[in-house]
Amino acid sequence: MVLQYRDVSKLLDHALLKPEASDAELEAGCALAVEYDVASVCIVPHALARCAASLEGSGVEPSTTIGFPHGAHTTRTKLIEAEQALHAGGTELDMVVNVGKVRSLEYAYVQGEIAALLELVRGAGRKLKVIFENCYLERAHKLELCKICSELEVDWIKTSTGVGPGGATREDIELMLAQRTPPVQVKASGGVRSLSLVLELRALGVSRIGTSSTQVILDELRLQLAEAASAQK
Repeated sequence: MVLQYRDVSKLLDHALLKPEASDAELEAGCALAVEYDVASVCIVPHALARCAASLEGSGVEPSTTIGFPHGAHTTRTKLIEAEQALHAGGTELDMVVNVGKVRSLEYAYVQGEIAALLELVRGAGRKLKVIFENCYLERAHKLELCKICSELEVDWIKTSTGVGPGGATREDIELMLAQRTPPVQVKASGGVRSLSLVLELRALGVSRIGTSSTQVILDELRLQLAEAASAQK
C-alpha cells in the first residue's frame, strides 16, 4: 500500500511543553498543528483551554500532561490536574507514573493511582496515556507496568516524557508492544526528530509519536511524496 500523508501526520502528537514558551509561541504551535493535520497538540496545562478552542472542528485533539514531568505528585494532585484538564476541553491526557513508587516495587499504589485517573478520564469519555519514563526503570519494572496497564485497559502506554535523560528506544518499544495486551496501544516519545525514525516506529507498530519536530518531519514527508508523484508522471 502506498504511503499517504495522513498515515504519518495522524501518528504525531505535536508537543508544546517547553516551560518558557510564550502565549504567542503556543498559539503559533496550535496553528501549525492544524496546518499539518496532526493527531493532537500536547500543550502545557495553563494553555489547554485556549488550545482546545483554537482546535475546535479541526480534527486535531487537544491534550495535556498530568504529573509532568517527574510523576511524583500525590494522586489527589494528579486527579485535580485531570479534572481541570477535562474541564478545559482536553480529550487525551498524558499522565506520568510515580517513578519512585515503581522503583520501590509499590505496585499496588501505582495501579491504584492509574485506575483512579482512568476512572475519571473514562467517565468523561476521554482517553488516557500512561508515561513510564523508561530511562529510570529496569526491565522488570517495565514488564509490571505493561501488565498493570493491560489489565486496566488504558488507551496508550508511553515510553518517556522527553524531559528525562533518555527517550524512546527500539528495545523499549519492542518490549512494550510485545507485553501490552490490545486494545492498549504504544506511544513513543523522546528524541523523535526525523521522518526516518517516525517511519521505523510506525513499522514496529507504534500508533502515536510525541515530537516537537513536527514541521521538519512533515515537510520532509511532503517533499518525498511530491517527488514520488512527479516520478510517476
